[in-house]
Amino acid sequence: SRGSLSLEKQVSTLASMSKEDAADALAELDGSVAVDVLENLDTDVAAQIIAEMSPDDAADVLDELDEDHRDVLLSKLESEDAEEIRNLMAFDPETAGGVMNIEIIILAQDITADEAIRQIRAEIEDKEIPYYAYIVTPDDRLAGVLSLRDLLIQPPGTPLKDALKDQDLITVTFDKKREEVARLIGHYNLMALPVVDYENRLLGVISHDDVIDIINDLASEDMLGMVGAGQDETTDTPWHESVRMRLPWLLVNMFNSALSACVVYLFDGSIAQMAILAVFMPMVANQAGNTGQQALAVMIRQLAMERFARRKAWWAVLREGKISLANGCILGVVVWLAVFLFTQHFALATVMVSALILDMILGAFAGASIPLLLKEMGRDPAQASSIFLTAITDGAGFFLFLGLATVFVL
Repeated sequence: SRGSLSLEKQVSTLASMSKEDAADALAELDGSVAVDVLENLDTDVAAQIIAEMSPDDAADVLDELDEDHRDVLLSKLESEDAEEIRNLMAFDPETAGGVMNIEIIILAQDITADEAIRQIRAEIEDKEIPYYAYIVTPDDRLAGVLSLRDLLIQPPGTPLKDALKDQDLITVTFDKKREEVARLIGHYNLMALPVVDYENRLLGVISHDDVIDIINDLASEDMLGMVGAGQDETTDTPWHESVRMRLPWLLVNMFNSALSACVVYLFDGSIAQMAILAVFMPMVANQAGNTGQQALAVMIRQLAMERFARRKAWWAVLREGKISLANGCILGVVVWLAVFLFTQHFALATVMVSALILDMILGAFAGASIPLLLKEMGRDPAQASSIFLTAITDGAGFFLFLGLATVFVL
């Protein structure tokens, strides 16, 4: 984020820093902020800073610029650096190729361990933190991976291909979704994961710090998407863009609220006869909504962290139903006692608890099911799921409570 510095101050600060420090600072800025800074920097200075960035960070920043400005900056870089950045920008940013790092240690399989150590020493200054060395065949296919520790303990004359033994390589193709990449690295507890093409040629790696960024991005996207905000929206997004992204979902929410209002209107006679119904009615809907939000959050988190087999996913929905039933029964005892002591009305307390438990169960099933249904439809499981959930729990809660009260109390 911008923090407390104005754009002018950020630009002047970056321009006065060493190019290495400025490159590190620019890589940490949010996309829209980095764009504003680059657009206001002298192009020669901006190009010098870009040249000091790692190619993957540079590609991320330049991808946000308009094409003409981007071409100007790339034209000022050395042709090899510009080509690396353009190649990275060709990958979908939501995939492994779009987040991979190409500044890695690549060793030919036929050299010996001591030759490999000399090569690493010569190259290490220009590489990212080298957790592993990547061993390739003469045609650049990935033959294996050696940790630096494993490499150092090899006898000096050992060819690298002999040090690999029978490795079970864990790789990811360039077009895998970044969610899957994060899941694999977490599952196997790796420091880095090789990215390959369909011919098993090594393209780059994704390190654990990249995964932290992926998880943070996904978490913020899910949080924003659940309530219908733009998933890449920040406080620096132009206000008219935020209006454009939020307004459609607010209109959907207005329609859903109108449906709930219609349900209440159907029972206006009941409310007129017993005004206290209007007092207790929101409590049922709110409690069910909270239950549904809990189920929704758990399900979205699970979908973000791992792939769900369809059978397992629907068992998870049933699990949320069981949890809500147990919670509803326990809360029901407390609510029944409170309502009965407050109103001295046995039937009303019983109706209140019955509607509460039923709506909580419905809310849990809805909260757990909505992300799965959206996923089945090919949509983002988090997209406006909270809006749909609220519509269900409010409408059903009002209908259940007022309907049961009309039948059994009035």
